[in-house]
Amino acid sequence: MPSLTRRAYDARLADGRLTADLSQATALAALSRLEHSLARRGVLGGLKPARGVYLWGPPGRGKSMLMDLFFAEAPEPRKTRAHFHAFMARVHDLIRQWREGDAKTRRRVFGRSKGDDPIGPVAALIAAEARLLCFDELQVTDIADAMILGRLFEALFERKVVLAVTSNRAPDQLYLNGLNRQLFVPFIDTLKARCQVVEVAGARDWRLDRMAAGQLWFHPIEAGRSAGFETLWTDLKGDEPEEPAHLVVLGREVVVDRTAGGLARATFADLCGRALGPQDYLALAGHFHTLFLDAVPVLDPARRNEAKRFVTLIDALYEARVRLVVLADAQPDALYPAGDGAFEFERTASRLHEMTSADWLAQTRD
Repeated sequence: MPSLTRRAYDARLADGRLTADLSQATALAALSRLEHSLARRGVLGGLKPARGVYLWGPPGRGKSMLMDLFFAEAPEPRKTRAHFHAFMARVHDLIRQWREGDAKTRRRVFGRSKGDDPIGPVAALIAAEARLLCFDELQVTDIADAMILGRLFEALFERKVVLAVTSNRAPDQLYLNGLNRQLFVPFIDTLKARCQVVEVAGARDWRLDRMAAGQLWFHPIEAGRSAGFETLWTDLKGDEPEEPAHLVVLGREVVVDRTAGGLARATFADLCGRALGPQDYLALAGHFHTLFLDAVPVLDPARRNEAKRFVTLIDALYEARVRLVVLADAQPDALYPAGDGAFEFERTASRLHEMTSADWLAQTRD
């Protein structure tokens, strides 16, 4: 009998919301298998073990879309879906609460727990909330995450938590060349043992196709500029939930409030109206493959500091080959029309023209 995930996929093929892609077939079969496994019960009605799924491959191949369908249809009432970095931000916060809290506070948040190690109580709390954890964009770049993951997920798996995850990297490529990576390798082994690893690597990048079919720079001359910008964001995001991303930069936390997998969305004021610097923009560019930049104003010498940050931001995005979609008050050449700094801005305007062209999309990174 076809799984509910398979039926939902076929329905979208039938009504034209999706186009058939043979490279997604193995992933769909793995998710359907997991769906059936989650519904099984033991002789006495208890939960039976279920092997999770790890989908990996380049962006735009449909991993998050398949995860959307699976999460909606999975027959498990205790389930949660989140961007992996949002999940880890919560884990770090729970560990902080355990370490800083007195006995009364620990008991209130975590219930009755023994010892001084926070991993067990944190895992118990997460497992009590959800049997099925669905994560988008699993990637590990922070040593603090790397040191926690193995022990945390071993404790979660002991409590029969099931994992379904997407990533741009194969398990063996996670935290590659990271500091003390040998301590992280057991987590990779656990992932491969507990999850069916499936590569989703079709030749076609569906997100790139959608971007190439329309415009990437929206400004007032075009009718419906805001609507077009919003439509493209919604189309690329699909049913994937928006989550804040927490980037740790030189010991500070930079929060991007609206993200969906490798997509980020922010206003000019968010990124250039506050005191962010080159390292912040490099972290942003390294973390996301596509940035939607909203409400870019026309600039002048009175906004010199914002203009300098904007130039630095665009340079970081350019060097990292990030895809860019912009909603602005003018075309690139008219963003800084006159005054001190206008001449230097010409290079940025040139880069903006290049970054919103079809040629740029064809060569941006996976």
